[in-house]
Amino acid sequence: MKKFSHIYVEEDVKNHPLTIKILSKFPKSKIVYINRYSEVFNRPNQNYLVQKKGQNLIIAKKRHDFLYKGSELCEDFGNIHFFHTSNIYNCVYECEYCYLQGLYPSAHLVIFVNMEDYFREIDKLIERKKIYLSISYETDLLALEYLTGFTREWIEYASSRDLLLEIRTKSANFPALEDLEIPPNVIFAWTLLPQPVIDRYEKFTPSLEMRLKSIKKAISRGLRIRISIEPVMYLENFEEVYSQFVKEVFSCIPEKSVRDVNIGAFRLPKEQAKRIEKLNEASLIFCYDTVVKDEVFTYRNASDYENFVAEEVKKYVPSEKVYVFNKKEKSSLF
Repeated sequence: MKKFSHIYVEEDVKNHPLTIKILSKFPKSKIVYINRYSEVFNRPNQNYLVQKKGQNLIIAKKRHDFLYKGSELCEDFGNIHFFHTSNIYNCVYECEYCYLQGLYPSAHLVIFVNMEDYFREIDKLIERKKIYLSISYETDLLALEYLTGFTREWIEYASSRDLLLEIRTKSANFPALEDLEIPPNVIFAWTLLPQPVIDRYEKFTPSLEMRLKSIKKAISRGLRIRISIEPVMYLENFEEVYSQFVKEVFSCIPEKSVRDVNIGAFRLPKEQAKRIEKLNEASLIFCYDTVVKDEVFTYRNASDYENFVAEEVKKYVPSEKVYVFNKKEKSSLF
């Protein structure tokens, strides 16, 4: 369990049941009561990378912007009404390529405990349209299940709603949900990359082997899972590494248990890339041949890397199940 030296709590939610539950897990943390989370989270002159090493926790109430239109930089899998939502800002992992370090001024973890308000807003939307909703772009909800129980709540919510829910994760924590009946409109999507890439760029994340074990537990429950091979990161011996990786993945996961596979090269909005490079200009993510195209910072040969991985995947999975980012129709970035 992660330790926090300080936990900041908004006065409005200090008596919320989830707040009380979370605080009970950290009896040695110093509790500081605040009016709004932005007092801590949006302070000027913070350094994301320095703060990440001493990450603290903020417990807050979400008051507006419960839903966002899905970004053009994310795969929508052909769904017209694509949205995402965030119960938690920031993550316990430290992936070097993560866009969050260029998005937020603070590395502290923010947990919005008022799930009931999220559900109320989504209910209003699904009265008018069926939506595809991703709930874990700005954190890894399953990795934090011990702390919040949010993944379980989302699954129970979706079981009685007409929407398609995606839970994306790098964790090996599926056993935390093994007792749940998971409905067919809930998609578990595991982000998988070769172990050399994990070792280089994905600090504190579970190994590929551990993720595959978690996937196998999900499959044993009858789930068809999504595999997300992104961001495809360049490294030496690229073709050999990724070819072996794809072989390893599909020697463990039968094709019939794969809902689909999405593949996308490393990419960031240009302004976020600038902020990340300013924070950590020596990062390896900036050491290869990159380009800015249509306001997106990515590898110059991004489509070549994606296509190579896609062709390897298609040796094991039918092409109609494979989504490649560079072949996605794009309109505007956001």
